[in-house]
Amino acid sequence: MRFRIFLIIVIVSYIPAILLRYGILQNYEKRAVSLRTAELENQVMILADHLANNNFLTDPASETVNAELLQISNLYDGRIIVIDGYNNIVKDTYGISEGKTIISREVMECFQGKNTSSYDKENSFIELTKPILVSASPEDEMFEEEEGTAEEKNKITGVVLISSSTDNINANIEELGNRASMMQTLIALFVIVFAYLSSGLLVRPLNRVTAAIGDVKDGFTTDAIEVSDYLETEHIITAFNELMGRMRIIDESRQEFVSNVSHELKTPITSIKVLADSLNSQEDVPVELYREFMVDIADEIERENKIINDLLSLVRMDKTSADMNIESVDINALLERILKRIRPIAAQKDIEVIFESVREVKAEVDEVKLTLAFSNLVENGVKYNREHGFVKVTLDSDHQFFTVTVEDNGIGIPDAETDHIFERFYRVDKSHSREIGGTGLGLAIARSAIIMHRGAIRVDSVEEKGTTFTVKIPLTYVYQ
Repeated sequence: MRFRIFLIIVIVSYIPAILLRYGILQNYEKRAVSLRTAELENQVMILADHLANNNFLTDPASETVNAELLQISNLYDGRIIVIDGYNNIVKDTYGISEGKTIISREVMECFQGKNTSSYDKENSFIELTKPILVSASPEDEMFEEEEGTAEEKNKITGVVLISSSTDNINANIEELGNRASMMQTLIALFVIVFAYLSSGLLVRPLNRVTAAIGDVKDGFTTDAIEVSDYLETEHIITAFNELMGRMRIIDESRQEFVSNVSHELKTPITSIKVLADSLNSQEDVPVELYREFMVDIADEIERENKIINDLLSLVRMDKTSADMNIESVDINALLERILKRIRPIAAQKDIEVIFESVREVKAEVDEVKLTLAFSNLVENGVKYNREHGFVKVTLDSDHQFFTVTVEDNGIGIPDAETDHIFERFYRVDKSHSREIGGTGLGLAIARSAIIMHRGAIRVDSVEEKGTTFTVKIPLTYVYQ
């Protein structure tokens, strides 16, 4: 990661320097050529006036004008060509084209009254043309007085063409480029050092986080990580610490579950052993006492069997939805079957079991798992109820969910306990639960079955007044 950060910093920092160098050189060249062109235009305009005033086109032997032409051409390291009205070259400061005819687009446009200028970057020169204007004669002025403007009264008798070398501009650009390259080198060194140090500073907190996570992974520590260099690393550490907290809770829950399983399985076995040892230690045990002890042993075996069956049910509930046997089930009939089985048990305590259905409901559910869930809820309502009490089951639905409420007027659940009742082996009143044969797994099994149906369960309870469980499950099973 450090190398990637280093590379990003170098690229992001150095590219602007390259673009700046290119922009400076381009801007300098454009400005230098513009200034040279403007300077040449002024000189050639003055020169064209001198040529016209001295009738140079008809008398090119003027030493003053020739000296001026030579001076200007040397000053700008260029060449001046004077062309008459017949496209003949009257004067060439290079002295190689005099007397020849010149035909070019620039010259033709200049004879039409257009000044031209161009910059040839490849061959390093600037070229301009300027017309030589001669005032019309008095007779011509009288003839054209009503037909032309003042500019049209001047007659173009020739053209001055001047070309100037831009080698000195190129030399300056090269020198400026060399200096810019030197600055770029210094900037590059600075950027590399800065990127190296910055990448180290940026990666250091991540390395510390990685090392801390490695310690946790290897089991050297379970403490929360504390690294607070940057806001981003704080977010990562906070998320990791929260994950560690959840894992710690899961691990503690697992250890507690194993401990509870061991305890719950051991308790009936211990009771059986005590009863058996009591029988074995006595001689001539009365038949009545023997039978009493055997009844107690049978009860403990039955309790052991219930715990094992509940554990197996809970394991099956923990499996994925691939084990769900979904089919369309008549929920009214399902609840009627559950209540029919439980009513004889409730009758022993004179508890009335009531079923109220608002409407007929059919839903896509796993009948076995849902039967187990509702059976546990109704059985709890009977087990933890008083004599002459009631358990009321209500069924209702809307267009998306069906709702089952199991209400009783039993002993209720303290407020402090309601958040824990769905935990495995959790009992509100352990002594009372053992008396009535509870294993502490019924509500955990019910909750798992309901969640597997993408449903939800809520409990509302008032101590000594009763408890209401509300179950809400989709009518149509949602596959994942």
